[in-house]
Amino acid sequence: MKWRTILLQYCFLLVTCILTALEAVPIDIDKTKVENAQPMDSAKIEPPDTGLYYDEYLKQVIDVLETDNHFREKLQKADIEEIKSGRLSKELDLVSHHVRTKLDELKRQEVARLRMLIKAKLDSLQDTGIDHHALLKQFDHLNHLNPEKFESTDLDMLIKAATSDLEHYDKARHEEFKKYEMMKEHERREYLKTLNEEKRKEEESKFEEMKRKHESHPKVNHPGSKDQLKEVWEETDGLDPNDFDPKTFFKLHDVNSDGFLDEQELEALFTKELEKVYDPKNEEDDMVEMEEERLRMREHVMNEVDTNKDRLVTLEEFLKATEKKEFLEPDSWETLDQQQFFTEEELKEYENLISIQETELKKKADELQKQKEELQRQHDQLEAQKLEYHQVLQQMEQKKLQQEISPSVPGGESKIQPRI
Repeated sequence: MKWRTILLQYCFLLVTCILTALEAVPIDIDKTKVENAQPMDSAKIEPPDTGLYYDEYLKQVIDVLETDNHFREKLQKADIEEIKSGRLSKELDLVSHHVRTKLDELKRQEVARLRMLIKAKLDSLQDTGIDHHALLKQFDHLNHLNPEKFESTDLDMLIKAATSDLEHYDKARHEEFKKYEMMKEHERREYLKTLNEEKRKEEESKFEEMKRKHESHPKVNHPGSKDQLKEVWEETDGLDPNDFDPKTFFKLHDVNSDGFLDEQELEALFTKELEKVYDPKNEEDDMVEMEEERLRMREHVMNEVDTNKDRLVTLEEFLKATEKKEFLEPDSWETLDQQQFFTEEELKEYENLISIQETELKKKADELQKQKEELQRQHDQLEAQKLEYHQVLQQMEQKKLQQEISPSVPGGESKIQPRI
């Protein structure tokens, strides 16, 4: 259904792991079989993990809502703006009692999960007097004022939270990648400090050589350009480049036949370009950078083609993009190895932050060591007291036994008095 496709694709953003990319690679197909190709059953395609801390809750709510015929019919006619704005959340008042009951149960489970997480976090800080109601305010994907019932407010908050969080996905990812690159450089420089001058020169020479090898790759076509798509058409689909047809290309790579190219299907189109730059067998090629390159290509194409910004490319949007000058005469594509992600000042600031964090960790480690030593001291003290107590008991038993022995009789024999 269209509403489910829009909502899922908007909420369930791409997974950046290699496995997802491999599962979504374009299929090899004979052109003579294009017309007769059977569409895949979209119901069998599991949406990827969004990475949101309420991902499972979000999926479960959507699955339950889909079981209500009235709600599903309303959403079939909805566009992305109606979904994002939350206006359709009011339709929740008309769903069946069974669906509302199930949603209530899901919300109670989610609230219980959040409370457990809060308690675990605060317990680790040795805090007491937990006010769950107050702490639930920090979660903006549900209405904490009514933890027992799932209302239209909850659906509205869930969609808006997911929308906001996922719209910042790319920006957050860029920052994380920047930190990754700075950490790599930081570790490299720290390692060089441990070497003597001769070894350091050897390592620096090796580093520069690997860098040159990585940068020596074939030209990368501009993502989404005619040259780039024709290369997929010819080398991946096995079709004649002279017969390239955008409409047929779209249908070939709409893997689940839902009428859209989603972000995973788009990312799969860049595999050939990435293979020009990255090879997992090469020491100089970083696979983390390869996936970042793939995601940046997807991000670029979406910005150029996805005119209504719903994170889906329709056939109409795709065909309009092929009419633009940028499609036929694109600018050259600047790969990651041609970019500088941080300045020396930023690296120094990052290293200072690392140093502060390491100092704090060391301080905590020292405190934990002291606590361990104190606990060991108390344990030893208790063991000593236990031993002393045991010795006292033994002495008392011996004394009691001696009192039960009668005075010695002539001849050196002693007579034990019978117990009464």
